[in-house]
Amino acid sequence: MQETRKYAIIGCGMMGREHMRNIALVDGAELVAIADPHAPSQESALALAGALNQSITCYAQAEEMMTAQKPDAVIIAAPNHTHFDIAQQVMAHDVAILLEKPMCTTVSDAQKLHALQGDYAPLFWVGLEYRYMPPVTRFVERVHSGETGPVKMLSIREHRFPFLTKVGDWNRFSVNTGGTLVEKCCHFFDLMCHILQDEPVQIYASGGQDVNHLDEVYDGEKSDILDNAYVIVDFAAGARATLDLCMFAEGAEQQEEIYALGGTGKLEVKIPAAEITWSPRSKTGTLTEFVETPKAAMEAGDHHGASFYQISHFHCALVEGGAPAVTSFDGLRSVQMGAAAHQSIETGQPVSLDVKTML
Repeated sequence: MQETRKYAIIGCGMMGREHMRNIALVDGAELVAIADPHAPSQESALALAGALNQSITCYAQAEEMMTAQKPDAVIIAAPNHTHFDIAQQVMAHDVAILLEKPMCTTVSDAQKLHALQGDYAPLFWVGLEYRYMPPVTRFVERVHSGETGPVKMLSIREHRFPFLTKVGDWNRFSVNTGGTLVEKCCHFFDLMCHILQDEPVQIYASGGQDVNHLDEVYDGEKSDILDNAYVIVDFAAGARATLDLCMFAEGAEQQEEIYALGGTGKLEVKIPAAEITWSPRSKTGTLTEFVETPKAAMEAGDHHGASFYQISHFHCALVEGGAPAVTSFDGLRSVQMGAAAHQSIETGQPVSLDVKTML
């Protein structure tokens, strides 16, 4: 793990700069360049690079950066609706890729990119980093160890703040984001499949834009981004999962809560409390485990240390020639599930899913 690998980042907004801070924590990862057409974002990235003792070159265009720098790995953290085109542009250079979520904003583009990745030799990893929050990772380990017995019910709740301000306010429109249940909730659909180790077969959802951005108009177009939803997912082996999303709950004590229930008891994890609680059906009393995340990882981003652990695993795979832990199929499936949930909201009907027929 001592060998140095050169990294570049496309898109140096909030998430791009989070990647900068986390790369600085990984031995053998050297950030050499960023590309972003937005001059103020470049200036912010240069200031951060100086604070992190990173020596980088800024470019307005990704292709110019790729040709000049020839990095070993590229992190794509540009706006969602650019992922499909930028990923193909970078793939032409045969470098390792960490593609931020969502993989694409439409199912058709995600299908095409997944098909292209099938013939792509370098590492291709999708940034569904919620798996890497240390309390969530530990929770999943305990579920997979059989502690609850086979999971019959899985519940994920995110009660959080509204969408943040982005350059050009691109995230106020579903055409740019894929819709809230793709943009934001692809994380949770991925977690459902990862925890249950199973495939979804039906989705039913109800949601709306009821509080946030109601009076926001950009170039004559009114914001159309959902701010709350309930989603129910049926899985092939019989488990049921639910998502409870509210984006006007910034005062909530916990931002994320996940519950897994099986024949022997209930296991739950809470973020940011970082507590895992076991509640056995035997009524012998609850047991709580606290999962600590190193301070440096917490301070390097807004995802409870997940970005640090993701880039650490990515870098290890890059150096050692390992396979991606989060694949293009995972990325495609999470987009499919989010799109199906939006379809269900629009039609008022459940939507059947067979992910294998979507490949």
